Amino acid sequence: MQEIDKSISFDGRDIRLKMGLLAPQAGGSVLVESGNTSVLVTATRSGGREGIDFLPLLVDYEERLYAAGRIPGSFMRREGRPPERAVLTCRLIDRPMRPLFPQWLRDDIQIVATTISMDPQVPPDILAVTGASIATLLAQIPFQGPMAAVRVGLVGDDFILNPTYSEIARGDLDLVVAGTPDGVVMVEAGANQLPEQDIIEAIDFGYEAVGELIQAQRDILSELGLDMVTAEAPVVDPTLENFIVGEVEKDIKKILAQFDLGKEKRDEALDELKDALAAKISEKPDDDALAIAAAENPKALGKVFKGVTKRLMRRQIVDDGVRVDGRKLDEVRPISSRVGVLPKRIHGSGLFQRGLTQVLSITTLGTPGDAQEMDDLHPDTTKRYLHHYNFPPYSVGETRPMRSPGRREVGHGALAERALLPVLPPADEFPYVLRVVSEVLSSDGSTSMGSVCGSTLSLMDAGVPIAKPVSGAAMGLIKEDDKICVLTDIQGLEDFLGDMDFKVAGTEDGITALQMDMKITGLPMTVISQAIEKAKPARSHILSKMMEAISSPREELSTFAPRLLTFKIDPDKIGLVIGPGGKTIKGITEETGAKVDIADDGLITVSSMDGGNAQKAVTIIQNMTRKVASGDVYSGKVTRIIPIGAFVEFLPGKEGMIHISQLADYHVGKVEDEVSVGDEVIIKVREIDSRGRINLTRLGIHPEEAARARADG
Repeated sequence: MQEIDKSISFDGRDIRLKMGLLAPQAGGSVLVESGNTSVLVTATRSGGREGIDFLPLLVDYEERLYAAGRIPGSFMRREGRPPERAVLTCRLIDRPMRPLFPQWLRDDIQIVATTISMDPQVPPDILAVTGASIATLLAQIPFQGPMAAVRVGLVGDDFILNPTYSEIARGDLDLVVAGTPDGVVMVEAGANQLPEQDIIEAIDFGYEAVGELIQAQRDILSELGLDMVTAEAPVVDPTLENFIVGEVEKDIKKILAQFDLGKEKRDEALDELKDALAAKISEKPDDDALAIAAAENPKALGKVFKGVTKRLMRRQIVDDGVRVDGRKLDEVRPISSRVGVLPKRIHGSGLFQRGLTQVLSITTLGTPGDAQEMDDLHPDTTKRYLHHYNFPPYSVGETRPMRSPGRREVGHGALAERALLPVLPPADEFPYVLRVVSEVLSSDGSTSMGSVCGSTLSLMDAGVPIAKPVSGAAMGLIKEDDKICVLTDIQGLEDFLGDMDFKVAGTEDGITALQMDMKITGLPMTVISQAIEKAKPARSHILSKMMEAISSPREELSTFAPRLLTFKIDPDKIGLVIGPGGKTIKGITEETGAKVDIADDGLITVSSMDGGNAQKAVTIIQNMTRKVASGDVYSGKVTRIIPIGAFVEFLPGKEGMIHISQLADYHVGKVEDEVSVGDEVIIKVREIDSRGRINLTRLGIHPEEAARARADG
C-alpha cells in the first residue's frame, strides 16, 4: 500500500495519521500520533473456526515501557500481564467497535493497538479507538463505520477537545465520546458532580468533532481507491424458523405477559418450552425438511427461539408500555439497603439490593504505604482509592471455574471507582488509603450501579467523610422502526435483548460517572439527552431509599481501623528520620509498634491500632527533627564520658557535650564523680558553635523548665 500522511487539527492540536509505513502483513495498519504519543493500530482477519456461533472479535491494547524511556521493573525486566489501565483501554476500543461488525460474521478478527511512543501529556487511548476504525477499514473487513472517538474536558466554563493529562486533572470532566455517521455509539465519563445539561452539551460538543474524524477516514478511503465493504448476510433456510414461530409464538407471549412470574420461573418456563420444541422436531422423519435443517445447524433452534423471545418482549414494551415484570417504563424495582451487616472486625459494610440484584460492599481503611503502585505509562504512579468488583458464577445460578478477574470485572470496578472518586475526602484531610470490594451475590442487571450504591453505604458505615452520597441507575432502550422507548433500571433480560445499556451515577447535586454501550450503530443526541434526564429521578429515588439505612457517615471509625496521625517535617531531614540503611525508622517502629510512611515532600503519616503508640512515634520524630536553639531545656541520657566532659543524647540522633565545668556549680574533679553512662540528666543548650557542635550545661535551669523537660522526655 502506498504511504499516506494525513493531519487533522482540533483547537490547535493535531492528530496525524500515517498509513503504508508499518506492519505491511497486517490486514490494515495505521500509526496515529498526537504530540509525541504514537500508537500503532492493526486489524487482521482470518478464516472462521468450525462450530463458532458468535462474532470472534479480540481486542488487545499493549503498552511498551520503552515508549516512555523506561525499563520494566519486574524480575524478568519485560512487560507481562497487562496492567489495569491497559485492560480498560482494551474495553474502550472494543465497546464502540463490536456493534459495528455484522453479527453473523464468524471470521476471527483481531485488533491490536500498541503505544510505541509516549508524550507525558497526551493520552494514547483516544488515538487507539479511532485507529481501530481506520485499520479495520483498510483491512477491508465488513464494518458499519467509520467510527471515531474524542475526549472532552471542562476547565472553568470552557470545553476542551482532547485535553492533556494536566488539563484533565485540574478540570471537572473527563468524557470520551465515540460515534458513527448514525450517531453516538459509546460514552465514558467521570465528572465532578456536574448538572445533566452540562453533560449533554459536552457529549454534543464531542460528537461534532467526531464528524471531522469520520470525514477524514472517508477521504483516506477515497485517496486509496477503496470502498466500504458491505457483505450480505448468509441466506438461511426459513423452514426451521417458520416452524418455531408457528409452534411457540403464542406460548412465549403468554409467558412474557405473566408479570408476577419472576425471573427464575420465567426462565424455567421458557426453557421447558424450548425443550418441548426440540423433542417435537426430533420426532420428525429423517427426510423431513425440518429435521434436515435442524441437523445441519444444531444451534439454530436456540438462536431462533431467542430471536422470537426478543421480538415479542420488545413489541410488548413498544406497543403496550409494559415490561416483563409488569413495571412501567420509568419505574424502579423494589430497593433494600442495610449497613453494618458484617461483624465489627470489618471496617465498614453495606448491602444493597434492587430487585434480584444484590451487592455486598466492604470497605477497608489502610495506611499511605498501602497505596497501589502503578507500573504503566500513565503519569499517576500510585492509586489511593481501589475499587474491586467480583462476579462469582453462583450470582446467576451457574457453575464455572473461578479464575482471576476478567476484563468485565476490571471494567465494572473501575466504573464504580470513578463514580465515587469525586466525593472522597482529600488526602491531606483524610490520609487513609481506601479499598472497597463489591461482591455480587445475585445478578439480574445493573450490578455495576448496585456496586456504586452498596459502596456508598459501606464507606459511610466505615466513617469515611464523603462529601455526598452517590447512587446509580442503568437506563435501557428499545428501538423498533421509528419508535423509541427509554427504560429505567433495566433488568437482565432487558439488557440482554435491548439496544442500550446506559449507566448514570451521581449525587443529588450532579453526575459523577457515565457509561453508555450500544448494540446498534448509533443514537441521536435527542435520545441520549432523554436517557440522561430520565435517570435523574431514578437516582434520587434510589438515594432516598439508601438514606433510610444511613443518612451520613459515622462520626467514629471502626475500633479495628488503624489510627493515623500526620505532620510535616523539613524535607532535608527525611534522611535523618530514615537513618543509614533505614536503621532509625526501623528502631522507631520496633519501639512503638507504629508504622511510619514518609512522602517526598516531608509529609509523615504514623499509623497504629493504638493511638497512644502512634502519638509516641510522632513525638520521637518531632523531637528528632526539631530545630535546637540556645536556651532550650531537655531531658537526656549520658552516652559516653571523656576526661573533659560527658556526651548526652537529648533528642533521637542529637547529641551534645557538657564540659566538666558545666556539670555543677562547684568544682568537679572527675566527670565520673557527677554522672555515669546511662544516667538521665536535665540539660540546657548553652550554645551552638560555628561548626554546629552543641554545647550543653546543667547550670541555670529553672525548676519549672526541668519539670516540663521530664514530662516531655
